Amino acid sequence: MAVAISQVTFEHHRIALGIGEANPRISWRFDGNVTNWTQSGYSIEVFRYGQDEPELFHVNSSDSILVPWPTISLTSSESATVRVRAYGEGGSADTPWSEAASVETGLLDEGSWSGVPMIAADKQTEENLPHRPAIFRKEFSVGDSIEKARLYITSYGLYEAYINGERVGTTVLAPGWQSYNHRLVYDTYDVTDLVLTGDNVIGIQVGEGWYAGLLGFRGGSRNNWGDTLGTMAQLIITSSNGTQGIIQTDKSWSSSTGAIVTSELYNGEVYDSRLDQAGWSAPGFQALDMAQWIGVKELNGPYDQLAAPDGPPIRRIEEVKLQKVLTSPTGKTILDFGQNLVGWLRLRVAGQEGNTIKLVHTEVLENGDVATRPLRNAAQTDYFTLSGEGVQVWEPTFTYHGFRYVMVEGWPVDGTQLDENSVTAIVVHSDMEETGFFECSDELINKLHKNVQWSMKGNFMSVPTDCPQRDERLGWTGDSHAFAPTANFLYDTSGFWRGWLKDLQSEQVGGVPPSVVPAVPATGPTRATAIWGDAVVANPWNTYRAFGDLDALREQYTGVKAWIDNGIPRNEAGLWNRSSFQYGDWLDPLAPPDDAGRATTNSSYVADAYLVYVTGLAAQMASELGLEDDRARYEEWAADLKTAFREAWVNLDGTVANETQTGLTLPLYFDLFEDGDQANAAATRLQKIIADNKYLVGTGFAGTHLLGLALTKYNLTNTFYKMLLQTAVPSWLYQVVMNATTTWERWDSLLPDGSLNPGEMTSFNHYAFGSVANWIYQVIGGIAPAEPGWKTIKVNVIPGGNLTWAKASYLSPYGKVTTEWEVNNTGFHLRLSIPPNTNAEITLPGSGGQARRVLGSGTYEFSIPEFRY
Repeated sequence: MAVAISQVTFEHHRIALGIGEANPRISWRFDGNVTNWTQSGYSIEVFRYGQDEPELFHVNSSDSILVPWPTISLTSSESATVRVRAYGEGGSADTPWSEAASVETGLLDEGSWSGVPMIAADKQTEENLPHRPAIFRKEFSVGDSIEKARLYITSYGLYEAYINGERVGTTVLAPGWQSYNHRLVYDTYDVTDLVLTGDNVIGIQVGEGWYAGLLGFRGGSRNNWGDTLGTMAQLIITSSNGTQGIIQTDKSWSSSTGAIVTSELYNGEVYDSRLDQAGWSAPGFQALDMAQWIGVKELNGPYDQLAAPDGPPIRRIEEVKLQKVLTSPTGKTILDFGQNLVGWLRLRVAGQEGNTIKLVHTEVLENGDVATRPLRNAAQTDYFTLSGEGVQVWEPTFTYHGFRYVMVEGWPVDGTQLDENSVTAIVVHSDMEETGFFECSDELINKLHKNVQWSMKGNFMSVPTDCPQRDERLGWTGDSHAFAPTANFLYDTSGFWRGWLKDLQSEQVGGVPPSVVPAVPATGPTRATAIWGDAVVANPWNTYRAFGDLDALREQYTGVKAWIDNGIPRNEAGLWNRSSFQYGDWLDPLAPPDDAGRATTNSSYVADAYLVYVTGLAAQMASELGLEDDRARYEEWAADLKTAFREAWVNLDGTVANETQTGLTLPLYFDLFEDGDQANAAATRLQKIIADNKYLVGTGFAGTHLLGLALTKYNLTNTFYKMLLQTAVPSWLYQVVMNATTTWERWDSLLPDGSLNPGEMTSFNHYAFGSVANWIYQVIGGIAPAEPGWKTIKVNVIPGGNLTWAKASYLSPYGKVTTEWEVNNTGFHLRLSIPPNTNAEITLPGSGGQARRVLGSGTYEFSIPEFRY
C-alpha cells in the first residue's frame, strides 16, 4: 500500500477555529503499510484567506509532528488552508498532497475585547439560592451581502447562543470549566449561514454552571467566582465588499427569563414549558403579557483572563437506548439504560398542560429502588412541566447527571407510551479523538476495558473530575495523576491536558497546587500533600511522553520547580515533614468504609517514595529542555533523597517499614533499593504477599497504577495476570462480574450480597482504579512509546493468563500502531503494523528481553513455534 497523509492538524486542536496561536505548529499523520519508510523532507502549501496564490515551502527534515509555522504570523481572525506533502528517503515513494486543512485564529490583538462589556440582567441577583437562567436578545440589521460571520462569545456561567432562532454550534455546557480567576475561555463559531441580509436577532441564554453554582461537599458553596450571570460576545460580520460590522454586547440589549426556572449541576433542572417565550431569539418576536423584558447592566470584564481554548469543548457524543422499564417493589417506574453514563435524557412526550414529569437519576438500585444515598446532597433530579401543545422534545440545558437508572413520576401515559421511542439517554463529554482499542480472548477483560473507557468519558468534562454524580465532581489531582497514562492511550488528551495543566500551575500558592483544580473553597485551604501535589510534575511528564510536545513541557516546568524547590514541607533529611497531612494510599481495600485514608502502608512512607520519584522526573524534564544546571542539581538531589529514604524506611536486611503490596511496589518501581539483590529479594517477597492474599488486590490510589508495571519490571508478569483474572473482591473483575459498566471508586462499592458499601464515598464511576488499562496496553497489547511522542515505539507482547489471542492498536501522532497475536498448538504468532516515519524496538516472548530488534515501518509477522503456556 502506498503511503499517504491521512490528517493535518494544528497544535492540539481537533477543529482549528478560533485558536490562540498566531504561529500554529503543524502535524500530519500517515496512513499505509509501506516498509521502512522515513520522511526526508516535506512541502507545506499555505493559502491565506483573501490571497490569489498560495505560498509554498520546502523543508529537509524528518519531523512531522509540531513542525514550525513556515511563514509570517497569522493575524487576528485570519484564516488559511494548509496542504502537506512528504517525501520518502532514499528513493522511497512520496506521499500525494494531503487534503486541505483549515485553520483560523481567534481574537489575538490585545485590544480585541476592549470596549466589549460583560452584560447582566439589570436586576437584583439571587442570594444563597440557585440563579435563574437569563436570556438576552439584540435585534440588528445587515444591509450588504455576507461573506463571512464569526461569533466570539463567553460568559459568567454557561451559555447557549442563537441567531434567528437557530442554535449556534454543537457545544454544550460552554465555555466549560476553567480556573476563572486566571483563565476564561471564549469560543469562536462560524455563523455565516445563520446571519441573513435584512433583519436579524442574536439571543444568548446563560445558566449558573460552575461559575456561580453550588460546588463542593459538606454543603458546598455558591458563587465561587461571582454571583451574577453574564455574557460577553462579539458578532463580526464581513460583507462581500470587505467592510465589517460588529454587533457586541452592550446596554442596548434586553433581558428576561424563559422556561428554565433553575438549572444546577448537582441538583438538576426545573423547566416549565408554560413559561417559554417562543421565538425570543428570532425576528418578529412579540413578548407574552406575563413576560418582563428589562435592560441590562455592565459587569467588570475578564479582559486579562480571556483565552482561546486549548482542549476540545463538551459535546453530545452518542445516544444510549432505553433497555428496560422496571417496576420497583414500592411501585415506582424505573428506566434502565443498561449503561452507567454521564449526560441527560431527551424526552419526546405529549400530555396535558401543567403535567410535571419528575426524573431522579441514580447509578444503581438498592432493594429494587433507585439508590440516592451515594449522591449525598446532590438531587440529580429534573422536573419538566408540559405546555399541553402537542408533542414536545426536551433536554436539560445547564446540568448533567451520572446515571444508569432513572425513576420517573408523572409520566402522561395517556398521551405518550413510556418506551425507547419517547426517552433516550444523551452521552456528553469533552470531544476528544478516540485513539486506543483493545480486545482479547477473555470477555471479562474486554468488559473491564470498556468500563475503564466509560469512566473516562464520564469524567473528562472540561476538567478531569473524580466522579460525575454526587456533590463533588471536582478536578482531583491525585486521581488524574494515577490515571493519566491510561487516558493517554484511550483518547488524544493533548489539548485537554494542556488547558487543565495551565490552570493547575496558575492555582499554585507558594509552589503548592491545590488538591482540586480548579480550586473550590468548600474543599478547604490549599495544603501540600504528596501524589496529589506531585501531579504538577507527573502529569506534564506523562503528557510529554505521549505526545512529544516540548513547548507544553516548557510551559509547565516553572510549576514543577516551584513545587519541588519551595512547595514541599521537608524535614531535616529533605524528606516530607512528618506532620504534613497526606492522603497516602487512599482507598486501600483494607481501609474502613468510614476512613478511606487509613491504609496499611504508612502515608509518610508513600509520600517520601513519590518525592524521590518526582525529583527524578524533574531531572529528566530539565534534560529534555536542555537545562543542564537544573538537570545536574535535580539528579544529585534525587540521589541524596534516595539515600535518605533508605535510611528512614529500609532495614539493614533490605526489608521495608511496610511490607505490603504498596510498600514494596513503590521502591521497586521507583528504584529505591540499594542494589539489584535487594530489589530482587523485595520482588520475591511482593510475589509471596500477593500469593498469600490469593492474588487479590491490596493497593489503593498510590500503588494500584504501578503494581502491574513493577511486577513486569521484575519478570513477574504471570503474577499480575493471576491478579487481573481474579473475580473475588477486591479485584478488577469483581466489579465486572457484579455487572458494573464503569469502574468504581471503591473495590467494593457494591458488596458481594448486592448491598451498597456503607461508606460515605461510594461512587460507581471513578476512573482511578481503571489505571490498570495502562498495563493492559503495554503488556497484553505490547505497545508503548520508547521515546516521547512515539517516534520510536516499544513492542513487547508478554502473553499470559492463558489468553489465546489479543488485539491492540493506538492511533499515535504518526499513525496507527497495531499488534495482533495468538497462542495455539503451533506456538506464538504476532502480526505487527508500524506507521510510516517511525521505527519500533521489538522484543519477542521468551527471549528474556534479549532478542531485541529494530524495524522500520510496515507490517510484519513473527512466530515462535516452541512457545507454550
